[in-house]
Amino acid sequence: MTTLADPVPGGRPGDVARATALGGELAGRGVQGIVLSYVDTAGVCRVKTVPTAKLASAAAWGIGMSPVFDTFLAHDTIVSTGVLGSPDGDLRLYPDLDALVALSAQPGWAWAPVDRITQDGHRHPGCSRTVLRRIVSEAAERHGLAFKAGIEIEWAYGRGDVPDDVFVPATAGPAYGAVRQVDLSECTADLLAALAAQGVEVDQLHPEYAAGQFELSTGALDPVAAADRSVLVRQTVRAVARRHGLRVSFAPAVTADGVGNGGHVHLSAWRDGANLHSGGARRHGMTGEAESFTAGLLARLPALTAVTAPSPSSYLRLRPSRWAGVFTAWGLETRECALRVITGTAGRRDQQANLEVKPVDLAANPYLALACLLTSGLDGLSRGAALPGEVTGDPARFTEQEAAALGVGRLPVSLAEAVAAFRGDEVLRAALGPVLADAVTAVREGEIASVEGLDDDQVAAAYRWTY
Repeated sequence: MTTLADPVPGGRPGDVARATALGGELAGRGVQGIVLSYVDTAGVCRVKTVPTAKLASAAAWGIGMSPVFDTFLAHDTIVSTGVLGSPDGDLRLYPDLDALVALSAQPGWAWAPVDRITQDGHRHPGCSRTVLRRIVSEAAERHGLAFKAGIEIEWAYGRGDVPDDVFVPATAGPAYGAVRQVDLSECTADLLAALAAQGVEVDQLHPEYAAGQFELSTGALDPVAAADRSVLVRQTVRAVARRHGLRVSFAPAVTADGVGNGGHVHLSAWRDGANLHSGGARRHGMTGEAESFTAGLLARLPALTAVTAPSPSSYLRLRPSRWAGVFTAWGLETRECALRVITGTAGRRDQQANLEVKPVDLAANPYLALACLLTSGLDGLSRGAALPGEVTGDPARFTEQEAAALGVGRLPVSLAEAVAAFRGDEVLRAALGPVLADAVTAVREGEIASVEGLDDDQVAAAYRWTY
């Protein structure tokens, strides 16, 4: 459950009393401080912390932080737009008390995501969490729709006793192999225990394909809560790994030559408790609205990659025949298509059917990514967009002529190409607003400039421990 109302100076009705009670409860459990967390345009989680005794004050009046971080690059260089990037101004960070949780793997600390408002009490136009809340609320008001979302989390465990700039896998063994699970069983058992203590519902945790790689998936939530959970889970993975002498990398490409870490997004649209992706008369049980929603996403994929794959290292991962979904195509359970229709298991399809968006990694700001994905799908739904024919197998096998006949194209092969597509996409830019849209392009162009002249190995190394 997340709070969908905007913060206000002085606190929303009941917030101060509730924060006072929560602060007392947390203090009684030995919690000394609260981590106030948001994700910047570059995909980096930024924080401020307050003593537990100051939680009520934060709920009433927020905590100050500069808006300059909206134009920070992943390595803390600052770029600028016409509005952002100067040393001027201040914002207030307001914790979402509904999402406040004591951190099991960081004794003495609790965590809460924040919304950011101006000193005058207005929405900060660069706050991606606020933008996502607005899009979710407008979809309910205009279309009677609600959404469920989940973000897969992949990471690589590295040894912590090697130089900081080196990645040495903490475990060997085959992909999905029992060897890896055994090697890291104490660490991963502690991770499951920590997440359970924090109220995070884990569906699966298993060894993955790349060296030292694991994947975790959680239960579906409303989009804002799903983005919050993605940030919280990563905070917990890092903390548990550190207690076991390990490091973790969520970077899209831990090494230049391997399969990278994804952050695939699962989405489903619902009306009056019914899943639009199941029980319909269209292909694979979709309703007409679900097909149009999928078509909207398909149409905007090139521009979306500037948000869902926002790092130069993202394009080391987005390569054909690696299940990264680098083609503008959709299919039933087809892991090489950018959009994968999942019907779910017979007997549970009304609950499980969803759409998986594959060209997403964990360099992406999850609030920003979900805001743009929902905008794209809703645009298709509003237009009654037609979904083209599906694709089976690997689209890489098609000749240029065959791909053109099917409407299958290659997603951008570089961040520069993705930014050019985003610049030309009026629907996405309008949904984000000019301040945030300009920040996206400025930050991406800054990242491009920062790796100029670097080879693939150097690009992978530059971002390995950033996310």
